[in-house]
Amino acid sequence: MLHQGLADAGFVAGQNVTIEYRWADGRYERLPGLAGELVSRNVAVLLAAGGPPSALAAKAATSTISIVFSGTSDAVGLGLVQSLNRPGGNITGISHFNIALAGKRMENLRELISAGDAFAYLINPANPSATLESGEATKAATALGVRLEMLKASTEPEIETAFGAASAMKAAGIIVSGEPFFDSRRGMIVATAARHSIPASYRWRVYALAGGLVSYGTSLSTSYREAGKLVGRILKGERPANLPVVQPTKFELVINAATAKALGIVIPPALLARADEVIE
Repeated sequence: MLHQGLADAGFVAGQNVTIEYRWADGRYERLPGLAGELVSRNVAVLLAAGGPPSALAAKAATSTISIVFSGTSDAVGLGLVQSLNRPGGNITGISHFNIALAGKRMENLRELISAGDAFAYLINPANPSATLESGEATKAATALGVRLEMLKASTEPEIETAFGAASAMKAAGIIVSGEPFFDSRRGMIVATAARHSIPASYRWRVYALAGGLVSYGTSLSTSYREAGKLVGRILKGERPANLPVVQPTKFELVINAATAKALGIVIPPALLARADEVIE
């Protein structure tokens, strides 16, 4: 969808624009070097996809090259922009409200699972937004009257360990933070949740498509398309400082009915009625 967004702005890869990709494979310590490499090539625009780690690395790498971030929550709190309406500096992008939606994902999972009062929340401590998200999730748990255990993972073995800990504590369910490393391992995460028979809530629709129980968040494809449009506007001469951070207006609730059945969960009619998509 990035290419579609660029096309919307009149740019086609291989014709009037060239795109170079760099991928950290979930190893956030590589991001500063990758960003510096692109800066040294004097690119016209840096697109920092994948949330706060890549956005902060790009911002640290240059104060002159235009930057568009994608998938970042609380851009002001993280110090990326001065304000959402007037970013200032050389950076703008797309907000996903991931932190603000942490509580809503907990509510959806709690509504699916009426029994049990202990839940787990999986975060990646290497992600700069983890602390903010943990705080939001803790507030939501208090409001719901449930006990919440924070589990941490930054590697595949730690993901396995975290789910084992959730199983050992007899967690009624687990909420998986929406963050790039987890997203790149979504197949493994969904399979691990299934192996432990733990109901899980996710950020993106792709998790539910992969067999995850429920997801709630913004549209990932729409985000990349909007990011492509921003890049196109900058290539045409607009300044990031004057381009407001794009905030989504649509949120998707997706439920995998087949996974619910496998877990012995009866989906409440009220939640079913609110769902944007039910995967059979």
